[in-house]
Amino acid sequence: MDETFYSDDADELARHLEPQRRQRLRLHALLFLATCLTTFAAGAVGWEPVLAGVDADLAGRVAEHWQRGLLYMGAVMAVLAAHEAGHFIAARLHAIPATLPFFIPIPILLTGTLGAVIGMEGSRASRRQLFDIAIAGPIAGLMLAVPCLAVGILIAPADASGPFAMPPVGRWMVSLLRPDLLSQASIAPNAAFMAGWVGMLVTGLNMIPISQLDGGHVSYAVFGRRSCWLARGILISAILAIVLLGTINWIALVVIVTLLGTDHPPVRDDARGPGAVRRVLGLLSLLIPLATFMPEPFVLN
Repeated sequence: MDETFYSDDADELARHLEPQRRQRLRLHALLFLATCLTTFAAGAVGWEPVLAGVDADLAGRVAEHWQRGLLYMGAVMAVLAAHEAGHFIAARLHAIPATLPFFIPIPILLTGTLGAVIGMEGSRASRRQLFDIAIAGPIAGLMLAVPCLAVGILIAPADASGPFAMPPVGRWMVSLLRPDLLSQASIAPNAAFMAGWVGMLVTGLNMIPISQLDGGHVSYAVFGRRSCWLARGILISAILAIVLLGTINWIALVVIVTLLGTDHPPVRDDARGPGAVRRVLGLLSLLIPLATFMPEPFVLN
């Protein structure tokens, strides 16, 4: 049952809300610690599709390669935290209410995480503010993901490969840093490479200009309500790719976006655009998923 407060006593209201705030903080902390655990285990077992708690040799493998697990955990959590911190700080600078990040652990020790999200009252933002908040996350995340991927490419062995497809920008980095690896469809994973790889995948996915993904926010900030046509076109293209080409990796995402709705909800001061500079930056940012997103993230032998 909803409760309405008519008291002018701010301390009384604060005391009532304090247990809810503490409960949310506990949830944030538990999810963060759980994601640290799953990413640590994922790195220690070598980024294999192992279900935590099922593999009888899991404990031994973790004990043997715990240093690799710690390196991956630290790197990938830094990349994800930077992305969400970009959103959070930009939201606070614009006085838009936003939550701390909710990290998403997964028990399948392939990457150990599905990324992280924050909650935000986007309806209270103008299109200019929405643009700043949306673009800050991918930029902050890429500032760590790109160096991680570069280091991972530099230290990769030349005589081994792995199941993780290289993003387009990664292929360019290979040609620049390790041309001896160009003949390989993928490289053997290591902690730095996988942290960068996850960062690229998360950024590329989030920057698709549809629904309330980061790219959807940017698209709405730039095009306003006309952004719905771009979003609908992308959804239709994704469905056609699944039906005609058999690209099944993103069926779940297509279903989720369809249920949530492709169109971005209106925001405050909806008629006023973000300005010429932000409009240009927004158009350029539409290239980010083309450089970082992997339609087929795994190399099937």
